[in-house]
Amino acid sequence: MIYSWETLTWKTAACFFFAFMLLGACQQLLPQIPPDLQVSNQTKNNVALLRKSQPLSNKPQLPRQQLIIYNHSTEDIPPISVTQALIQSKEPPVEGGGMSTVFTETPRLSGNIPIYQADQIIGQSPNLAGNHETSVNPNLNNTGETFAAPPPPRFRSNVPRVALLLPLSGPHSKLGHAFLNAAELALFHFADKEFELIPQDTMGTPEGAADAAALAISDGVSLILGPLFSSSVTAIASAVQTAGISVISFSNDRDVASADVFTMGFLPSEQVERVIHFAHKKGLNRFALLAPNNRYGMAVSKSLDVVAKQLGVEITNNAFYDPDANDFRPVVQDLANYQQRRQNLLDERKKLANRNDAFAQDALKKLRNLQTLGDLPFDALMVADGGKRLQAIAALLPYYDIDPQKTRLLGTGLWDSKTLTSEPALVGGWFAAPPNKERQSFIKNYQEMFGILPPRLATLAYDATALAAIFVKPDGRFDLSEILVPEGFGGRDGIFRFSSQGHTNRGLSIYQVEEKGVKVIEKAPTSFKNPTN
Repeated sequence: MIYSWETLTWKTAACFFFAFMLLGACQQLLPQIPPDLQVSNQTKNNVALLRKSQPLSNKPQLPRQQLIIYNHSTEDIPPISVTQALIQSKEPPVEGGGMSTVFTETPRLSGNIPIYQADQIIGQSPNLAGNHETSVNPNLNNTGETFAAPPPPRFRSNVPRVALLLPLSGPHSKLGHAFLNAAELALFHFADKEFELIPQDTMGTPEGAADAAALAISDGVSLILGPLFSSSVTAIASAVQTAGISVISFSNDRDVASADVFTMGFLPSEQVERVIHFAHKKGLNRFALLAPNNRYGMAVSKSLDVVAKQLGVEITNNAFYDPDANDFRPVVQDLANYQQRRQNLLDERKKLANRNDAFAQDALKKLRNLQTLGDLPFDALMVADGGKRLQAIAALLPYYDIDPQKTRLLGTGLWDSKTLTSEPALVGGWFAAPPNKERQSFIKNYQEMFGILPPRLATLAYDATALAAIFVKPDGRFDLSEILVPEGFGGRDGIFRFSSQGHTNRGLSIYQVEEKGVKVIEKAPTSFKNPTN
């Protein structure tokens, strides 16, 4: 057969055409990483939608993440690394059916958030409840940051939709965005199906929370995570109850909990109960309290009274101070009964000095190095504060002769800070707080993904989002009975479970302050079958 030039040209063109089509089809199968998508500012309700995709098909073999839910099979959770999560967050939206991906780059924090400064963190701050919005240390504030993102797509009945209410603008936006980051991280680890998480901006106010909840309800969510402040939880309670939507809030105020509003925060009552039981077991029976004169201090005082009655121990002194004060000397001086004990010493010295016998002179020599004379009416003192106030108060205790060598110092979860050991008077003190093993893993993953350290309470958002990702049904239903199981769950702060009244029970460790850190002197329980607290 003879091929003409025209025949060769037609056949060559056809070959090129089919090769081009084949190449295009192959490119569709290869993973693409387009430039970062920008957040749109053309929205009235300031909503960003995060939609979780399947793991990449060409991922390498990776160790499985530890499962947060004890009674959930690990086979249902695909392994995924932080590197893959970063790649997924940059994939474009998938139109039509099938698994969707994160299609908006959520705002990131520009600065570093200290991890162990509990006095600066809402929910672990002395201002337990009420108007938390004005109680946070300015170091965590960012009044200039705003939050704007695309509205959610049309509602689909076969895709679960969950709202996340956080202060994403206003004075607490850094903390809000840190919680949002933690929620994203949980999605990458646990959301193995189509899942829509819709952040709503509360602006850090009760009014903003009420507006955000109304938007969430209108968007058709089946569950609300957040808000952060107890006053904000109170502001949304009526609307969510009418709509029949459950809430998992990040507050640690027992007063805002109900049958359909749960609190994820660390309850001071549990911390008080745990450490007082431990101290009593070690032979301490007379207790005193030094606490801020606010709702947190009152909550600790109430819890201490309840535990004391249960154990039959004595509360000999309660002292409260203005949390906004700069000088804590008067309250510590009164607690120590310093003036009377000092006068007792001066009187005894004078009496011995007027005697000439050898016994009197020896006794006088022994009194020379004393500050006061007379024992305190308590052998353990609970200081219910944290951060700089705790350090300032602790430094005054030896000055007014409350000797840490004779009086055991006790604390709450506010002592859970790396800066604690900078005050020598606290060395030897005991406090109750969640175990930190799993939290360290969370910190590592968070820092790898976002380049900064998370605030102490960011684990709350991680655990709450993991619960939602696992227990919200494909049709959007959320069955409360599944999170009320008595066995509880294993989170990044140890085991926890919800009560039917909306409170969270946690397994807590007992820590002792040392010169170079803290050590666990009694481990947290690993199950609720035989808890130690």
